[in-house]
Amino acid sequence: MRLTTALIAVTSLAVLPAAPASAGLRQSHVVSENPVDTTPHVLDGIVTAFALVGRTVVVGGEFSAVREARGGADLQRANVFAFDLPTGRVLPGFAPDLDGPVSALAPGPGGTVYVGGAFTWPSRGLTRLRVSDGAPVSSFSAPVYAGEVTSLVRLGRALYVGGDFGRIGRSARTALARVDAETGAVDPRFTVTPGDGRGGGVGIYAMAATSDRLVVDGSFTTLDGLRRPQLGVIDLTTGRVAGWHTEAYAPGCKPDFPSYVRGLDVSPDGSYFVVVTTGGPAPRTTKLCDSAARFETYAKGDAVRPTWVNLTGGDSLYAVAVTGSAVYVGGHQRWLNNPRGADTAGPGAVHRPGIGAIHPVTGRALRWNPTRERGIGVKAFLTVKAGLLVGSDTTELGHEYHARVGMFPAA
Repeated sequence: MRLTTALIAVTSLAVLPAAPASAGLRQSHVVSENPVDTTPHVLDGIVTAFALVGRTVVVGGEFSAVREARGGADLQRANVFAFDLPTGRVLPGFAPDLDGPVSALAPGPGGTVYVGGAFTWPSRGLTRLRVSDGAPVSSFSAPVYAGEVTSLVRLGRALYVGGDFGRIGRSARTALARVDAETGAVDPRFTVTPGDGRGGGVGIYAMAATSDRLVVDGSFTTLDGLRRPQLGVIDLTTGRVAGWHTEAYAPGCKPDFPSYVRGLDVSPDGSYFVVVTTGGPAPRTTKLCDSAARFETYAKGDAVRPTWVNLTGGDSLYAVAVTGSAVYVGGHQRWLNNPRGADTAGPGAVHRPGIGAIHPVTGRALRWNPTRERGIGVKAFLTVKAGLLVGSDTTELGHEYHARVGMFPAA
């Protein structure tokens, strides 16, 4: 298979079972290129995670201060804060003093939010907080040991936890676990174990779910001993690794990136998902370094190939959001549609600095091009009815000042 354009030809699409329970929100149109003027500014560090609880957006990352867009005093916030989505007003009562970075958030029941990362207070690596006042929910306990949490997905009474840890509570779990969403108790029935980390330890980087499938990527070569290089699918009806298998991420990229998969997201109907990567340029090869790639969730066969691939030509992508009308990708890329580029713009490349949108069927870049200051890159997207939230380490989005948090409104 030789890449001569930005794409791999579209393959036949699988027929779906049930609709997803936690896949992305469907949007019928591509969002506007003009960001709203109400999102608050994060004044230092980086934003890496969002969650929507009611009308409240919870923001996580590594930072120490925020300021409302309308002005006012700098507000001290330790790696997490919350704001009202319609108005942008920062919630005064939600100011937990987390002593380490936040990498993952998930909305919880009863006006709560799950927070995962590398902190030790109020619980090691994973806690559940009340959005009303930032206090920990005392009935939830799932302390994480020998590592940190990088990804969270909640499906009903189940909370899936991914990271590079070795234990949750008293239960040994390598990088992946399912806990009770109310109590934090580790589910003994779910024991899928990633193994054979690439270039070091084992870790889960990103997860996304439908009603009956959990897609995971990270630093692993096996899941429960079955070969699944960097990407796998778990059947949630059985709690076992699904037959879905691809070798797409088996080849190596640059030695600095032994594991190079990063963000992933599932389509609103659950039929497909998209994975984005780092890794360095690999022109005129079939390697998926610095790329976005679509896969069919229920594809059959022992060597599933991507439906399409879009290559940046040498710049990392870290985050992806799939809405049905577009696949939004963010990182510190300069281009999309650039399979022949090697830190250059090859034939057919289009300029999409730091953020872009891809057609979900063809895999070609859409005309949407708001631009952003590239920096390290976009580390978080969240699709909401009002638009698309963007979290990063820079202060310019859509040619305007929006420090580390911004939102493109629904069109």
